Amino acid sequence: MSFEHFLADKNRILSVGELMRSVRQLLEGGLPLMWVKGEISNLTQAASGHWYLSLKDERAQVRCVMFRNRNQFLDWQPRNGAQVEILALATLYEARGDFQLTIEQMRPAGLGALFEAFERLKRKLEAEGLFDADRKRTLPEFPRRIGLVTSPQAAALRDVLTTLRRRMPGIPVVLYPVPVQGEGAAAKVAQAIVTANQRAECDVLIVCRGGGSIEDLWAFNEEVVARAIAGSALPVVSGVGHETDFTICDFVADLRAATPTAAAQAVTPDRAALKQRLQQAEQRLARAQQGMLQRAMQQLDYLQRRLVHPAARAQQQVQHLDHLRQRLGGALAYGLQRQRWRWQAASQRLDAARPDLASLQQRQTVSATRLQTALHRQLQQRQERLDTLAQHLVYLDPRQVLARGYSLVQDEQGRVVSDGGRLTPGDELRITFAQGWAKVGVRLAED
Repeated sequence: MSFEHFLADKNRILSVGELMRSVRQLLEGGLPLMWVKGEISNLTQAASGHWYLSLKDERAQVRCVMFRNRNQFLDWQPRNGAQVEILALATLYEARGDFQLTIEQMRPAGLGALFEAFERLKRKLEAEGLFDADRKRTLPEFPRRIGLVTSPQAAALRDVLTTLRRRMPGIPVVLYPVPVQGEGAAAKVAQAIVTANQRAECDVLIVCRGGGSIEDLWAFNEEVVARAIAGSALPVVSGVGHETDFTICDFVADLRAATPTAAAQAVTPDRAALKQRLQQAEQRLARAQQGMLQRAMQQLDYLQRRLVHPAARAQQQVQHLDHLRQRLGGALAYGLQRQRWRWQAASQRLDAARPDLASLQQRQTVSATRLQTALHRQLQQRQERLDTLAQHLVYLDPRQVLARGYSLVQDEQGRVVSDGGRLTPGDELRITFAQGWAKVGVRLAED
């Protein structure tokens, strides 16, 4: 039931829960999301991850809650006493009847416009490709001269110079003095970058300043500085603020250093590390040289052992020739002996395999006689078989039967007629005799 319905029914008695629920609905429906500014007090972080706090000014205060699903997106940690701006929804906690604000977003007070400008410029330059990794240039490994764009009064300058002196004191440094905060600082920083490129007296450029608030660092968030860095022919290292500070300058530069000291370390080789590398290279070179000398000495000893007087070498060659002559004579004698042994063995095998011609002739004569006898017997058996078969053919010849007075009766289809009862008057028959044949017709017999 709506709150207006309760107001219309003046005799209606509300429970406390109904009243609180109606007030909450009235607040949430009547007040939209709003930005509220104030000072944080009584900040409590519950075990559930929710934040409970009070937001106050010199005249009033209000309870607030920021649930875990919202506060986990903050990249900074609120503290008691901090001035903040919150985007919140007015509501009522019915269980206690407490009016409170449910926080959706939180930012440091006064920084909302700056943050929005920062994000807007960042999106614009990123869309243009000024942050692309493929346009970043490699820093020189051994720069001949280093340029610094910073304030002569800045503590960052002392830190950078101290680091450069410690790491590589022989590298000259060129200072391009500029103000690093305040009105007009961004234009002067950009002009110094352009001037350094025009003079071309450095191999790498450091743009740096110490830490501070976002307002203090704002000169390095200006588009004119970003454009100057992007258009620089010299590699640019950004060393602005502390490790947690980020500026537009950091994204456009060829390298972002967490601090000015880190920027100085990034552009110079470490003299101690180089000395150590040189010492290691010297040691490796000495070991390699020593190894070469040892191998050369061993080779010399080997050659000395092989070095022989010419007369002694000639004597060795004569002895070697005599040895070869003896081996050749022995090889020839052994070869002849082997051939002689092979001839004797072949002769023995030939004698053993020589045939007995008389015995072979006798065996051939016996075989021929046996073959002739077998052929004669086979021909006689075949002739007797043939005579028997011929006699059988004579006995089975139907003409012999016809010659004894029999005849062969066939109907018109050539079938043999063996039953007269199957004949009808008018049938024509073929009668075959021993000599010739006759065609006759069938008629009804008369008694």
